Amino acid sequence: MALRLKPRNSEFFDLLAEAGRNVAAAGDLLIGLLDPATSRSSLAAAMTDLEHNGDTITHRILRQLNSSFVTPFDRDDIYRLAGSLDDVVDALDEATDFLVVAEVGRLPLLVNDQIRLLQRACGETAEAMDRLSTLQDLEPYWIEVNRLENEADQVYRKLLSQFFSGEYDLLRMLKLREVADQLEEAADALEHVAHAVETIAVKES
Repeated sequence: MALRLKPRNSEFFDLLAEAGRNVAAAGDLLIGLLDPATSRSSLAAAMTDLEHNGDTITHRILRQLNSSFVTPFDRDDIYRLAGSLDDVVDALDEATDFLVVAEVGRLPLLVNDQIRLLQRACGETAEAMDRLSTLQDLEPYWIEVNRLENEADQVYRKLLSQFFSGEYDLLRMLKLREVADQLEEAADALEHVAHAVETIAVKES
């Protein structure tokens, strides 16, 4: 039997769990866009704070990677996982910032559907990050996130059809398309997180 060294501290697991909580916080903040009374400028500012926090966590993970002789999982897998978690909040930050600077106005119902799906996937991701240290009960997580991403893809395709139907004037269509694109990027990043977790689980099984 091959001897496999494992680090004794929980630094990586703590940092990845923290990154997961930051993703969940971003998803919960995003759902505020469904409330017409929400201040979009305040929401965007709070999302930027979460994006900065995510950057800080990612940098801490990378520093830990660079200073650790032994890591709990493959270094490339940790790097990919941390980067994908960071990408989720980056995309949500870009979407909410654009809503403000471009004065996008009322969102279509299908964009609201995107937002609801993203919040659910963000919450699932945070719970999975808390279970990484044991690698227990993770398969239902990546199955569910993949399902949510597929549903988000269907919503996105319907949005594209709506945008090019002539229902909107060109400028409004372009603004809404940019928001929908950023939300789709967030959904893709969440799926990348799930794929990274699945890769880790398979390698460690």
